Amino acid sequence: MTRVTESENPFTKDIDRVETAEALRLINNEDKAVAAVISGLIDEIAEVTERVFQCISAGGRLFYVGTGTSGRLGVLDAAELPPTFGVAPDLVIGLIAGGYDALYKAVEASEDDRDAGVEDLKKYKLDREDAVIGIAASGSTPYTIGAVEFARSIGCFTACITCNPDSPIESAVEKPIVAVVGPEAIAGSTRMKAGTAQKLILNMISTILMVKLGFVTGNRMTNVRATNRKLVERSLWLLRKETGISEEKAKELFRAAGEDLRVAIVMKKAGVNRERAEEELERTGNVIAVALDQLSG
Repeated sequence: MTRVTESENPFTKDIDRVETAEALRLINNEDKAVAAVISGLIDEIAEVTERVFQCISAGGRLFYVGTGTSGRLGVLDAAELPPTFGVAPDLVIGLIAGGYDALYKAVEASEDDRDAGVEDLKKYKLDREDAVIGIAASGSTPYTIGAVEFARSIGCFTACITCNPDSPIESAVEKPIVAVVGPEAIAGSTRMKAGTAQKLILNMISTILMVKLGFVTGNRMTNVRATNRKLVERSLWLLRKETGISEEKAKELFRAAGEDLRVAIVMKKAGVNRERAEEELERTGNVIAVALDQLSG
């Protein structure tokens, strides 16, 4: 197998001999190609997103599995969803070879352990309703391949995000996403273009998944949890935008709702008290639109 990600890039062969600004331009020129490659993969990304949505709608979870940079990107995407969209931390789970210590120090040798990927999934009692996305720039990482093969063997939906064509992981999953972004500016440094491509695709999948699950109204993240000052201010702004009330009224309503934006919106739009709003949100999985439909019906 020819690994594009390990090839030398002819356009950056003199990057060690040019001025700083020129070196940065060389990297930027390479980065420009990434979005164009992904634009040609929208149908594949959409199919994966739809399948994951079906799994979660049936009570399943989404697992990201990877090693090194790929694993760190999966953990990052999973970790950002609860504060951004107010979802449970066990809805989307990121697994990385070597455990969470690998987020801040190199334990790259752990990626060669094929069985470790299987055991890490088993710890979470993987079920056939779950979905597993393997993230591997090279497409040949034993840890990740072992994990997706196991997941597929028990009936899970499996996909991958890789940057090499015709790699082993592509045939190991049901739906591959292959973003061939070409050689890196620094040969083999897949934290660069390959990592950027993976991050963009993960952003797309998880964001649209949250939209389809009902945690976004328009383009507003109305399920955000106000856990710090910045998020309180954002919640108040969103409450005003959603309801058209004044800043002072928004603050009063927000306090009355226990500083829960979801509850505040339902209280105002449905004309119910906090207890009724909380009850309906709990019953409808905290999807504001569904809760409002039920209350209006």
